[in-house]
Amino acid sequence: MLMRKVPGFVPASSWGLRLPQKFLFLLFLSGLITLCFGALFLLPNSSRLKRLFLAPRTQQPGMEAVAQVAGHSLAREPESPPNPAPAAPAPGKDDPSSQASPRSRKGWPRRTRLVELREEVAAAPLRPQEGSIQSSFDFNAFRSRLRHPVLGTGANKSKEPQSLVQTQREKIKEMMQFAWQSYKRYAMGKNELRPLTKDGYEGSMFGGLSGATVIDSLDTLYLMELKEEFQEAKAWVEESFHLNVSGEASLFEVNIRYIGGLLSAFYLTGEEVFRIKAIKLGEKLLPAFDTPTGIPKGVVNFKSNRGSNQSWGWAMAGSSSILAEFGSLHLEFLHLTELSGNQVFAEKVRNIRKVLKDLDKPFGLYPNFLSPVSGNWMQHHVSVGGLGDSFYEYLIKSWLMSAKTDMEAKDMYYEALEAIETHLLNVSPGGLTYIAEWRGGILDHKMGHLACFSGGMIALGADDAKEEKRAHYRELAAQITKTCHESYARSDTKLGPEAFWFNSGLEAMATQMSESYYILRPEVVESYMYLWRQTHNPIYREWGWDVVMALEKYCRTEAGFSGIQDVYSTVPSHDNKQQTFFLAETLKYLYLLFSEDDVLSLEDWVFNTEAHPLPVNHSHSSARGGGR
Repeated sequence: MLMRKVPGFVPASSWGLRLPQKFLFLLFLSGLITLCFGALFLLPNSSRLKRLFLAPRTQQPGMEAVAQVAGHSLAREPESPPNPAPAAPAPGKDDPSSQASPRSRKGWPRRTRLVELREEVAAAPLRPQEGSIQSSFDFNAFRSRLRHPVLGTGANKSKEPQSLVQTQREKIKEMMQFAWQSYKRYAMGKNELRPLTKDGYEGSMFGGLSGATVIDSLDTLYLMELKEEFQEAKAWVEESFHLNVSGEASLFEVNIRYIGGLLSAFYLTGEEVFRIKAIKLGEKLLPAFDTPTGIPKGVVNFKSNRGSNQSWGWAMAGSSSILAEFGSLHLEFLHLTELSGNQVFAEKVRNIRKVLKDLDKPFGLYPNFLSPVSGNWMQHHVSVGGLGDSFYEYLIKSWLMSAKTDMEAKDMYYEALEAIETHLLNVSPGGLTYIAEWRGGILDHKMGHLACFSGGMIALGADDAKEEKRAHYRELAAQITKTCHESYARSDTKLGPEAFWFNSGLEAMATQMSESYYILRPEVVESYMYLWRQTHNPIYREWGWDVVMALEKYCRTEAGFSGIQDVYSTVPSHDNKQQTFFLAETLKYLYLLFSEDDVLSLEDWVFNTEAHPLPVNHSHSSARGGGR
């Protein structure tokens, strides 16, 4: 060795090192080892190094999704667009002119990405931007259980090449296309279009979320087979719909418009982006339920991830939750559990049911205001219109969506309907049947436009009532729908006012300017659609076509559709807003009114209160007609 050639060197050990040198060498070596293992176990983002030395931990199937959802980490941004499922293609998917954006096509192959995710999740929690939310939901099996093809068989097309009803349907489709193109040109990505000023409107209702019109339009575009427009909407959701917002949002409106729209888009197409966005957004709503009773507050603060200290300012000084709002979550939240595997969503709405069942109800009626702190009614105001409406709708639809197994919802619905009929139902001197509002035993003899959904609701539930009540409920549904039609027929524009009265010699008419406006609402045509499907009485299509013509004449502008401020004036004064629900509901219900019954068949689908179709749970039954 070289060291042996050094003069005067005397080896102190078999390695040829003196004791001090050996000590220094060992000290250096131990420091090096400590540094290496410190980097391996203590430094962040070292999961890839750990896999070189450590055996992966065993994971139970599906636990990645449960860990993500339960950990409340899903709402963070930025997000990478998830890869779509290979199942049922969306409209236009095979059409080269309507393919998704280059960004969505350049994503990793879905199988490769899932393999890498399974490797990484064993060592570290999966960040939301790193991939999709796993689920055991089988989209192909779901579609095979549908009793009818989603868009129908098109049987009527073989009878007449261009029948009257086809022409009418195509006209409504053109209206939807015009409304969408106007929005895309002047307000794409904003919440709503302002057609007179040709710009977009954001508002404060959605807590900073954007694109409400896009999300609300997805299923209508799909239904009408507007393939290019659907792909435009889908691409915007993939690339521009972000959830990292920090405002205060309406729990109700975000649920029925955004989550409802995303859920229905997923069930219609199988595109994973819609499922994942819906679940992440659902996570952002959960803090609203952090109350002593579990009844959610009406407003959720996206910045603080908690329910707002107040509900809407006018709701009993901000201290009350509103029946229609906390009572209109059940449909969407059950589907969030179905698609995520996370039971928290279903648990939240089941608790709401429990609270309501245990409460004393005056004369069997449900007042509109409830304290989320004490669980007590705040005042005895009952309405089947605004503040109460969709609570009743969600009871009968929960029964239907469960494939008629949710007996609790069924019982609650028919008990509530009996109380409404006993205490609120009236017939005017002119023979018009209407549902009044109740204030501690005193009736306001009026109906709001919002209450006009009730004709369709009662028709929808008639078949499952006690046998001796079925014919009665069908007749009651027809009479209420006729009354709502009269509110349209008695106006100069043939469009209905926001509210109409039955007193002072007036029937089915507004009595003051503050109630004379029409904001493109859908409730009347919604009832026409349900009554048509139940009876096939041509009068409902005639009434529906009258609405189409009135919309064209008084609400269509150069750059979209607008509400009007006075239905009793034939010189329209527009309100400069194309409401998102006009595309989601009004045009959809009109289109279905002039479609065959197997298009979005009521055997397979229920519509949430924003007209987004959600599937009936046929999981324990076999398919009859196939869903492809």
